[in-house]
Amino acid sequence: KQWYQRRVAITAGELLALAKKFRFRKDKNIGAISMKADVNTLLIGVDETYEDVSIEDIADDLPTAEPRYLLISYVLNHSDGRISYPLCFVYYSPPTARTELRMLYTGSKKEIEQKTFATKVR
Repeated sequence: KQWYQRRVAITAGELLALAKKFRFRKDKNIGAISMKADVNTLLIGVDETYEDVSIEDIADDLPTAEPRYLLISYVLNHSDGRISYPLCFVYYSPPTARTELRMLYTGSKKEIEQKTFATKVR
């Protein structure tokens, strides 16, 4: 089988532990984890972590020819005074990415969403 025909497995150790910790993040700013697929090992790992950053800074940092998964945490102040901390999963796939890479990421998206505890998916 070609590497792009297989599903990508998530890194059980570092990434899952970081995602679990990130799930309970209560910082009053934006934080994010960028995840990248390793085509040699077929595992998803941490590419970059962000703290106290803007969405624009994250967007500017994304590669122009490779997909990424993002887990973004932010503070949300509701009109009734409640505060929540949504954890959003974003699948970023630029049109300039190779088809094989896009297939690799697309095939694993649902599993990664579930294993990273995302509450909102975009």
